Amino acid sequence: MTAPVVLVLASGRGERFIASGGTGSKLQALLGGKTVLQWTLDAVRASGLPCHVEDAGHEGMGDSIAAAVRATADASGWLVLPGDLPLVRPDTLRTVAAGLARHAVVVPQYQGRRGHPVGFSTECREALMELSGERGAAHVVRAQAALQRMAAIELEDPGIVADIDTVDDLAEARRRVPD
Repeated sequence: MTAPVVLVLASGRGERFIASGGTGSKLQALLGGKTVLQWTLDAVRASGLPCHVEDAGHEGMGDSIAAAVRATADASGWLVLPGDLPLVRPDTLRTVAAGLARHAVVVPQYQGRRGHPVGFSTECREALMELSGERGAAHVVRAQAALQRMAAIELEDPGIVADIDTVDDLAEARRRVPD
């Protein structure tokens, strides 16, 4: 079986970032000499997993996920990874992908906090393609949890919960990476 595809979501408008005093796209903000998005993409590349970047400017996360799954509909599964998680580790991506061999949904956690990437098996294809609007795939996760086909896995990767939503988040990430 082929590896699941990492869907890097890069369509958001970054309204919280701008509201917090940021200028321009948070994904293009510099962090240790690279953009936030480049850090995320480098982690995916280092994981060895296939990747699809969804950056078509969709209205909401649901629209972005649906478009990305439709574009990769023949994949063996998907890892949904927002582009603003520059500190996620490549081994985390591989661990979530491996979990899809046993579970329909894999949700990584760090110290009890849910993070990304969330993994989805092909059992979830239709539900993911039907997503729309601002709402992401939380209801797909809940449905699989109710069927006992969801696994939450605790990982030692603070990068899964370190998204860049505000200028303060960016400042914290800058403290964690070398210049």
